[in-house]
Amino acid sequence: MSKPIKAMVSEELRARYQDVSNVCVVELTGLSVQQQEKLRAMVREKSGRLEVVRNSLARRAFADTPLEPLGKALEGPSALVVTQESLIDVAKALIEAAKEFKKLKLKQAIYDGDPNLMTVEEVSKLRGIRELIGEVLMLITSPGRAVAGCIGGPQARIAGCLKAIADKEPAADAA
Repeated sequence: MSKPIKAMVSEELRARYQDVSNVCVVELTGLSVQQQEKLRAMVREKSGRLEVVRNSLARRAFADTPLEPLGKALEGPSALVVTQESLIDVAKALIEAAKEFKKLKLKQAIYDGDPNLMTVEEVSKLRGIRELIGEVLMLITSPGRAVAGCIGGPQARIAGCLKAIADKEPAADAA
């Protein structure tokens, strides 16, 4: 490939990945075309896309961007799995795919532009946004539940006592 063409491809990659901060690197060597298509479909279900890249061009395109640390992970035949949604969901799908496709190699990932590379397995073990929102909501509502329990507890006891008294009176009238 000539230098002008390499420069054009690098610029294209830079433009395509400029707003991306969630990327997993995988190796597809040894997978059949049908397996690759099935993997691509699994990734698309999670709002992601899988793209094979040329390592040297990707390193050049990612220079001076948040994705620059990925240059270390681009060894051998590499493919990028990119998503604007939850990388955690995509990483979980990749873990499942790796169980099905033994030759799929999971390499490194960048999560939310963090310069420290993580393995795909580490990313898949993180909690997703839905889990975090649920946990925050639980923490917010738990003091309210405790207060409601304190307020409702004595009233329930009094109501129970009054009901017991009311249930005893008809028995006394019948005698």
